[in-house]
Amino acid sequence: EVQLVESGGGLVQPGGSLRLSCAASGFGFRYHAMSWVRQAPGKGLEWVSGISLGGSSTDYADSVKGRFTISRDNAKNTLYLQMNSLKPEDTAVYYCASKAIIGVIRSPRKEDYNYWGQGTQVTVSS
Repeated sequence: EVQLVESGGGLVQPGGSLRLSCAASGFGFRYHAMSWVRQAPGKGLEWVSGISLGGSSTDYADSVKGRFTISRDNAKNTLYLQMNSLKPEDTAVYYCASKAIIGVIRSPRKEDYNYWGQGTQVTVSS
């Protein structure tokens, strides 16, 4: 069974840090570019970050650039998102998603991906 399982979400104070993980199974993780996409309460989906198949290329939404770092460990079939200097506006459900392409994908649309996880809640509040 194909699975993308996000973890690491929770409650954190503004300025704090959190590290999200996405464990992949049931498909060729090493042959997929990966993205993090989020959905804030009452808002639409927002693309956050993407990483190429081999991890050599990364990109970020302007809203998180300089604060978030995406990475992957193909040996562990795991995607990560290190989130620093968190702001209340970062509060959202964070999803990982995969697409069988080499380069970075920047779409927030579920339909543009091969697989999509169930999400993990991140709440930034004092």
